Amino acid sequence: MAMKINQNDVQMPQQEEGEKEEDRSMSRSDSGSGDDSLGSLPKHPRCPLTPSLSPRKRTTSQSKTEPPLLRTNKRTIYTAGRPPWYNVTGTTFKEAFVIGLCGGSASGKTTVANKIIEALDVPWVVLLSMDSFYKVLTKDEQELAAKNEYNFDHPEAFDFELLVTVLRKLKKGKSIKVPVYDFTSHCRRKEWKTVYGANVVIFEGILAFANKELLKLLDMKVFVDTDSDIRLVRRLKRDISDRGRDINGVIKQYNKFVKPSFEQYIEPTVQVADIVVPRGGENFVALDLIVQHVHSQLEKREITVRSALASAHQGQPLPKTLSVLESTPQVRGMHTIIRNKDTNRDEFIFYSKRLMRLLIEHALSFLPLKPVQVETPQGSIYEGKRLSGKRITGVSILRAGETMEQALMHVCKDIRLGKILIQTNHDTGEPELHYLRLPKDISEDYVILMDSTVSTGAAALMAVRVLLDHDVQEDKIFLLSLLMAEMGVHSVAYAFPKVRIITTAVDKKVNNEFHIIPGIGNFGDRYFGTDTPSDWTESD
Repeated sequence: MAMKINQNDVQMPQQEEGEKEEDRSMSRSDSGSGDDSLGSLPKHPRCPLTPSLSPRKRTTSQSKTEPPLLRTNKRTIYTAGRPPWYNVTGTTFKEAFVIGLCGGSASGKTTVANKIIEALDVPWVVLLSMDSFYKVLTKDEQELAAKNEYNFDHPEAFDFELLVTVLRKLKKGKSIKVPVYDFTSHCRRKEWKTVYGANVVIFEGILAFANKELLKLLDMKVFVDTDSDIRLVRRLKRDISDRGRDINGVIKQYNKFVKPSFEQYIEPTVQVADIVVPRGGENFVALDLIVQHVHSQLEKREITVRSALASAHQGQPLPKTLSVLESTPQVRGMHTIIRNKDTNRDEFIFYSKRLMRLLIEHALSFLPLKPVQVETPQGSIYEGKRLSGKRITGVSILRAGETMEQALMHVCKDIRLGKILIQTNHDTGEPELHYLRLPKDISEDYVILMDSTVSTGAAALMAVRVLLDHDVQEDKIFLLSLLMAEMGVHSVAYAFPKVRIITTAVDKKVNNEFHIIPGIGNFGDRYFGTDTPSDWTESD
């Protein structure tokens, strides 16, 4: 039984509240694959919206993003990070909380969605629109659409199979691709939008409750109930003033398609709603209730990772997936220099780079190779080896892991690079994901994951989980670090037993502040010549 909430003291909104849905499919959380999708985020937490009516004059179903962020010349960084969504075994522990918003066209679903996002005030919220999942029209259907004779409000107009697949993966924390629908050609564009990292998903559409498999994925179902006369007035105002259409054409289309579809397919689904919200975005009592419930659900799903890692795996033998660079006199001599607190910055950088180069050369020996034959200049055949795979991609855990990129590029020509920023939350002590940029089609690659040091393994664990969420195979991930603590080695190996762990040295202890003992100090500070700001703590 749905709970119906009224707010008699709230007047009808004077501004149009209808679906001005300019192609919005995602908000607040957007990780790019191939392009820095965070770099073009709008400043304010509102999605630009445009009218919705068949024939739709929108160009594409583009996605917009609006997280708490910090802009720099080169990057856009989340100021509120995503906390762990997995447990110490590396398994996804908490699924995204999915809110379904249903209601007639121009009922105000988008306004409600955006106001929920603003009121939640949490990072990593995704707004997914059904408009991205219209079917590609045939030639005959395109001709009907051009004459306003195609019903975009009918269930057959949507690709529910793709929609369910995408929402299911997003709920499980996986990276997904959302189609970009071109409403001019009525087909999907070649470029799809990559979406990743949702703690909360707001899914909205006129037929959001019309599919049984879809309903199973919704944790909260909200029906936006707006009087049909008001919805018609909004459509009339919108199409006459913004599109230059005549009133008779608008009313004809409304009576032929929009009204019958609402009565037959949309209105009956109010029975499955948990909450019915009259008057949409101006019903603040209803919005507050929804937000309070979501916050309570998110609090129940909070988990701790770092403290669990610190108390696990003590006294266990080092895993077979660990490979430590042979401690030759040269290697030990370089460690002596970079561990010495009195070593100046120039020498620290020089010998760190030497070690990085040796480490990466050592790591490449674990890549699978296939036999090949080449002809030498003398006309002889040489039996050689070549990488048995498509390519190698390097991913650095910012900021210290970025110092290893140059050595990797010197060894692997034209290698692709990705970046992940993980920082420690001062209040919770947990690692949080703040920034992510991965190359396209990384799932097909061998990935060299780089961080200068690994103590508890909390950051490495999160970074590996991100790669797995982007469908990188576990046995194709190589974690490289100049120095690791036994605790970090065990944490990563226990959670991800197929990940190859490669380092130049392993220290036994971690102190109460999770620093490696005897250790190397704060590698990033010593390398870059900086003092860590009080609000910038790199995760270990």
